[in-house]
Formats: sequence, structure tokens, C-alpha cells
Amino acid sequence: MSKQFQFDVVIVGAGAAGMTLALQLPETVSVAILAKDSEQQCSTYFAQGGISAVLEQDDSFELHVEDTLNAGAGLCEIETVKMVAESAPEVIEWLADLGMPFTKDRQEVTASGYHLTREGGHSRRRVVHAADATGKAMQKTLHAHVMERDNIQLFEYTVAIDLITREQHCVGLYAYNKINHQVSVFAARKIVLASGGANKVYLYTSNPDGSTGDGIAMAWRAGCRVANMEFIQFHPTCLFHPEAKSFLISEALRGEGAILRLPDGSRFMHRFDERGELAPRDIVARAIDHEMKRLGADCLYLDITHKKPAFIKSHFPNIYEKCREFDIDITRQPIPVVPAAHYTCGGIMIDLNGQTDVENLYAIGEVSYSGLHGANRMASNSLLECLTYAMASARHIQQTLPQTTAPGRLKQWDESLVTDSDEEVVVAHNWDELRHFMWDYVGIVRTNKRLQRALNRVYLLKREIDEYYGNFRVTSDLLELRNLVDVAELIIRSALARHESRGLHFTLDFPETMKKATATILTPEAREPDTDQAVRLITS
Repeated sequence: MSKQFQFDVVIVGAGAAGMTLALQLPETVSVAILAKDSEQQCSTYFAQGGISAVLEQDDSFELHVEDTLNAGAGLCEIETVKMVAESAPEVIEWLADLGMPFTKDRQEVTASGYHLTREGGHSRRRVVHAADATGKAMQKTLHAHVMERDNIQLFEYTVAIDLITREQHCVGLYAYNKINHQVSVFAARKIVLASGGANKVYLYTSNPDGSTGDGIAMAWRAGCRVANMEFIQFHPTCLFHPEAKSFLISEALRGEGAILRLPDGSRFMHRFDERGELAPRDIVARAIDHEMKRLGADCLYLDITHKKPAFIKSHFPNIYEKCREFDIDITRQPIPVVPAAHYTCGGIMIDLNGQTDVENLYAIGEVSYSGLHGANRMASNSLLECLTYAMASARHIQQTLPQTTAPGRLKQWDESLVTDSDEEVVVAHNWDELRHFMWDYVGIVRTNKRLQRALNRVYLLKREIDEYYGNFRVTSDLLELRNLVDVAELIIRSALARHESRGLHFTLDFPETMKKATATILTPEAREPDTDQAVRLITS
């Protein structure tokens, strides 16, 4: 019999969004945080850039909003953008009070006292950071405070399987423990999905292995709408090295003057955008992709050798040391770079409180579609969104928790009709095939023919995976593959539905941008469990 846990709030994900929400709740509220690996294996931990915040007199909320809207290419929700931009100073103050080690302004130029950098799409220096490892510093700071709270229990190596709903109310979830291989039931009055994005669906990604779209897939299966899944942000500059596993080279390097070069050393970004290296990520990624294909090059180069070695080492110590591991001295050599899938701009549809279509179910951070990013996320708005919506959801949960009835004992996980798998190679092969054709057919530049080919492959894989899932006991790899194939279908169907090129979605069949910007919304049809998931397109 599977173990049952009872909490007031269960949070899926132990990154910035999940831990911030837990810390924002009163200590009288019992909270469980599920981390599918150790708490360090999340996208927050690997974030290098920083947090966008208006802190100086030459900046304003209006400029932050305008920059975000421009990057979002007409698809941002203005109310969301204003709320997030205006919350930024409070977010920075809260983190500083927790002891977040932000980099200070040594030259005493800024009124805030913080060293501010500028990244692509920003018209001002407004990115607060902790050297070039902001996410790592934030994760450590938040985790230290979480561990001090008696009301918060952290379950590491615990993979959420599916949400449990009762009359369109979320009442809990099933979760698989990777250590003892047991499935437990977590009952709660409120469930929060803070499980990150889905970029592991691509062959090359800057994300950790756990970014497999778990929350998006679970919410979709539970009846939530998803939006704008075609907008996958490819970070322009990831370290190109066979052993580097797509280590991210922060946009902050370009903010501090780094130059993109072809193999012959010549510059090229000015041919694609007047902002050059500081153009938004979608433009830079497409430019690099174009030049690599034109030249048949394996990679291009990011050069910051014209800066003094002391400046480079002090501003980018993490990147400097990582590159040194691969015999690249960035004070003397340009960095070989390639684009890689980096951020999921679409996700589960939510309101300003982080609520989804299913009662008592919230989604915050990269797993969600809040309307902040539109067709392209502006650099360093993601960590800000995580904390803003964690705070907003915590307030709403605190207000509504007294009126929410505890679900009581839930149905046990049933393994009576399944056996241990003797064909793990099937999972490995399907995983590999999915990521390869998503990279080849649903990448930076798309066509309808490639998309349709990918969709046909997804349908075949779904049937194989569903059959496998129904016959064998679950494993972590199987659960992630099941989620990835659902997310792949959502990305492809969304891309096929958009008959234009906008932001991160560029198709050779429809290279122009429509005058009217509309969101792509996919809605699950009413269906019995385990049946095919039909979708219909709604524009709004």
C-alpha cells in the first residue's frame, strides 16, 4: 500500500519560485516541497545573469514595461508586465534582507549601491546580479531559510506523476521516489506547480536534466489550458565543447562589450540588427544559426579578450573557471558558442494570482503562461517573474486557505496489473529519437513540412509510450519521457497553428508578421482517462 501524506500546500519544484512561495506562507501552514533531484538540480541554480529591477533615477517602470513589450513582439499582457515591473524593487529588498550576496557597486556610481549590468533588449542598466552566478547564490540563500522553517518539509528525489482532481478541484498528486522506487500519495488543500520548463525536449539545451515539462504535461492531462507553446527561446551563446554539456555563456558578457565573431574573426551582428550584440535573443540566435548554416560551421565565437583580464575575472569568475576546465582562457581566447534551447515562454495559463483553470491548482515560474514574456522573453525577467508570482500566489493561498476543505484520504496508486520492465532500451531509444527530431524539425527556423513530419512521429511515439506506461512499473525516465512527448505535441501543434513569424517563432512558410497579435491557446477536450488528448485552437 502506498504511503499517504497530508499537507496544507504541496509545491512541485524546489527552485526560486517554489521556495519563495514556501517562505512567503505563514509558519502555521504545513508545506511540502517536492524536488525531483537534489535541490541544486534546477534551472534557478544554473541561472547566471540576474534580476531586472528599476532602481536608478535614469530608469523608470515605464521604460522597463516598454522594453519588455518590445521584446515580447506584441503578445505580452500589459497588466501582467506592469505588475511584474513594479514589484521588482520589493523583490530585491526581500532577497537582500534574506542575505542574498548581490554584487555591490565598487565605484559608487549607482544610487542603489548595487552593480547594475545591461543585457539584450534593455534600454538601461537595470540587472541586479551576484557576479555571474546569480541563480546559484539565490538558490543557496532560499534553501538555507527553507531548512530553518519547521513547517516546510523538503522531499528530494521525488518525481510528481499526475495530479488528482475531484469535480474540477485539485486535491493532491501521486509522486514516485527515485531512491526506494515507491509511489506515494500527497493530499493537499492547495497544489502549486513550480516545476520549470520543457527544454529537455530538444537535443541541445542549457537547462539541467530535470527540465522535462512535467508540470505542463500534468496540468494539461488534468484539464488546464496551455498557451504560446511555440515560443521556445534558444539562448544564442552556449559553450560549444563535447564535454561541456551546453554550459551557458551569460548574456551579461555581451552587455559588457563581448563581440560575436565568425571563424575568420570578422563581426556579423550589425548585418542583422542595428543593436548588434545587444539585440534581443531571438534575433541573435537566428543570426548565429544562419551564419553557421551558411558557412557549414560547427560553432561561432564570443570574444571579450579586448577587456582587461582583471575585469573579466572579477565580473565573470564562474564562466572564466568553467572555460579553463576545457583549456579555454577567455582573457586571451574567444569562446566557441552555439545556440541551445533555453526557456519555455509558453505554459499553463494563469491569472494574476497564479491560479490555473483547475480550482486550488496554481502554476508559477517557467511552467506557467502569465503573459509577461509574450513571443520572446527579455533577459533577466524570468527570475523576477518567479518571485513576483510566488508572492502573489502566497497571498492568495493565505486568503483562501481557511475556506478550502482538506481532501481527506485519496485513492491509492494501483500497481496490481503491471510488472517490472525488461525492455528499458525502448525508453532510451524513444527519448533519443524525440529529442533529435525536435531539434531537426522544430528548432530555430521552421517549416510546415518539418512540423508535420515531427507531429507524425509524436503520434507514433505517444502510442508506444502509452502502451509501455500501461504495462510496466514507472521509472523516472519513463515518467519524463511521457511528459516530454505530451509537451512536444503541444509545441508542434501551436507552431502549426501560427501562420506568421513573430518573436521566437520563425517559419519559412509564413515569414511575415500579422498586424494583429493573438495568443495560441490549446484547450483539452472533455475525455475519459487514458484516451487520446484532442485539442482545438482558440485565439484571443
